[in-house]
Amino acid sequence: MSIDTLKSTLPDYAKDLKLNLGSVLSAPELTEQQIWGVAVASALACRNTTVIRAVTEEARSHLSDAAMQAAKTAAAIMGMNNVYYRFTHLVSRKDYATLPAKLRMNALARPGIDTADFELFSLAVSAINGCGMCVDSHEKIVIDKGAGKEAVQTAVRIASVIHAIAATLDGEAAMAA
Repeated sequence: MSIDTLKSTLPDYAKDLKLNLGSVLSAPELTEQQIWGVAVASALACRNTTVIRAVTEEARSHLSDAAMQAAKTAAAIMGMNNVYYRFTHLVSRKDYATLPAKLRMNALARPGIDTADFELFSLAVSAINGCGMCVDSHEKIVIDKGAGKEAVQTAVRIASVIHAIAATLDGEAAMAA
């Protein structure tokens, strides 16, 4: 399934999502690797099979094997970290944040691609998963590595559009059942 096919599956009321998907996937603020890595990581974080298939199929022609692996790794590791760190941030007892996480996170140190790109993928997933602590951490690293605010904003725009498309398709499937 292609991105165009994905757009055609959206209902008429989601026309803005169709238009936004086209524009965010061609944003000049990000490299091709950044755009498609963020898109793949975001699609995986959203867990909608149709979206995952369309985005990963299209991304294969834009990403190296290492970048595809890194996007998948970012979605996986943030799936764990976002839950853990969101808990330590939200729980009333703040001493949980002082305890060692005791979770393996080796992928963060050796993502297999440029660190700034991997952090951008992780930022997008963290935004989808709603972990403010992780969003702050990844945004800081991306900015410190030389990306501008526009690059950060664009990555989150990609994540938000992909999330909205997945939610729309999930809602349509639930109403049809």
